[in-house]
Amino acid sequence: MEEITVEQVCILAGRIMLKSGAETYRVEDTMNRIAAACGAYDAQSYATPTVVNFSIDWASTTKFSRIEKRATADLDKIAEVNSISRQIADGKLDLEEAYELLLEVDNAPLQYTPLVQTIAAAFVSGGFAVMFGGTWPDFLPAFIAGGLGFLGFLVVDRLLEIRFLAEFFGAFILGVLSYLFISNGFGNALDKVIIGAVMPLVPGLLITNAVRDLIAGHLVAGVSKGVEAVLTAFAIGAGVALIFAFV
Repeated sequence: MEEITVEQVCILAGRIMLKSGAETYRVEDTMNRIAAACGAYDAQSYATPTVVNFSIDWASTTKFSRIEKRATADLDKIAEVNSISRQIADGKLDLEEAYELLLEVDNAPLQYTPLVQTIAAAFVSGGFAVMFGGTWPDFLPAFIAGGLGFLGFLVVDRLLEIRFLAEFFGAFILGVLSYLFISNGFGNALDKVIIGAVMPLVPGLLITNAVRDLIAGHLVAGVSKGVEAVLTAFAIGAGVALIFAFV
């Protein structure tokens, strides 16, 4: 087995965090801390939402890895990488052990299955419908529409691997269901049902990360995430608006 290098460990840690939805400044900080714990005090790291770059010092060859697909959020994996980096800094793990643990984290499935995510999205949808001024009769329509809309989003995202189209179809499905429920007397307020049902698709994490990256001075990452959030919001809005264009 070839010897594991500092670059391999740092890039793998950065890849996992970026794919899991971490802010770019947090990714760079983690990579630099791991490198410093291994004696590389002048390590250079640079991350964007789609690429992670790292070199052991400013004069060394830069290694980079492209991020093809990112999850909305997998905070469990981010926490696992942070825990491993702390153990490296405390001298409890060497590079080989850390690399093996990072590979396990990278290959681990999502903590919550699509079924659990769908059920959670359904409860969130119903709760938001009531919280935003709807009545209890609006809870169940929002519950069903939000859950099935989120499930449609997951299915289309897996089939097409084009996130904006998946969000569009998810919003379209929940819009159709919400309209059918209200038209048949199942619920009172169409707007409250739609607002509640669409909440699981809203890009709150993207907006938060964009602002935090901008505040931290990571302008490229902040702007790119902000644009992604705007496009996501547009896809969701267009999916719902398409319903009202034909009714």
